Amino acid sequence: MYRIRLWMLLVVSLVLVLAACSAASEESTEQSGMDKATAEDSSKTENVAITEGSSENEENPSQVINRMVIYNAELSIEVKDFQESMTQIEAKAAKYGGYIVESNTYQDVEEIYSGTIIARVPQDKFQAFLNDTEGLAVKVHNRTVNGEDITEEYIDLESRLKSKRVVEERLLEFMKQAEKTEDLLKISNDLANVQGEIEQILGRMKYLENQSAFSTITISLSEDKIASPKVDNKDLNTWERTKNQFITSLHYLLSLASGLVVLVIGNIPILLLLLVLGIPIFLYTRKSWRSKRGDDK
Repeated sequence: MYRIRLWMLLVVSLVLVLAACSAASEESTEQSGMDKATAEDSSKTENVAITEGSSENEENPSQVINRMVIYNAELSIEVKDFQESMTQIEAKAAKYGGYIVESNTYQDVEEIYSGTIIARVPQDKFQAFLNDTEGLAVKVHNRTVNGEDITEEYIDLESRLKSKRVVEERLLEFMKQAEKTEDLLKISNDLANVQGEIEQILGRMKYLENQSAFSTITISLSEDKIASPKVDNKDLNTWERTKNQFITSLHYLLSLASGLVVLVIGNIPILLLLLVLGIPIFLYTRKSWRSKRGDDK
């Protein structure tokens, strides 16, 4: 009897021990699975974060912004032959894919030519065209190059354009959903204003694109010549000058004769008065002079 109880106690103890070991094993397995799942989730999260960060880096910092710069230059030169140099500059502008905007030519009294020509060439050909044109000069008086960076303005215009596009789309949606005439009219007015602003932004962007794509060069040319005096045959027209002088002298004589006639006829009353007063005086003086002469004899 005692042995039977002892064996039963041993069996129960063994069962409890096995049950405890089994529970510990399951708990360990479950904890291991949870840790593995947590590790996998953490790994996935890190991978997603790395991927998103890499994507952002590819879209923003890694992008190289092409600077938009408007280049202008002024060149003042002396050339040996003005007309030939103007022709060569026009040919060079066409060679580099540019064009002539304005051309002016002047000639002074000494027949020396000067002028101005304004050319626009692609920005990547700007320096080449400028140096090539400078090679035509006998003497360079001035060379000025300046640039204006318009990158920030262009980016700002792009941002404003995107915002206006969004507003335009919303207004178009509101217009489709509008039921009242008043609402429809108000939305139409707002839409027209937004579309007008969009056109202005697009116009400014196209202008900046054109100005940055082509550079402007203003070239002032003067001819390197010494003026030689020339005889003008018109200044040696002797017969014409003699005829003019004769007419001038005749005009003076006629003026003098006319003046004398006016003087005499116009002053007849005064002349008659002087004559009336002068005759008695003359006769008296003459008689006195004769009497004095007779006494002397």
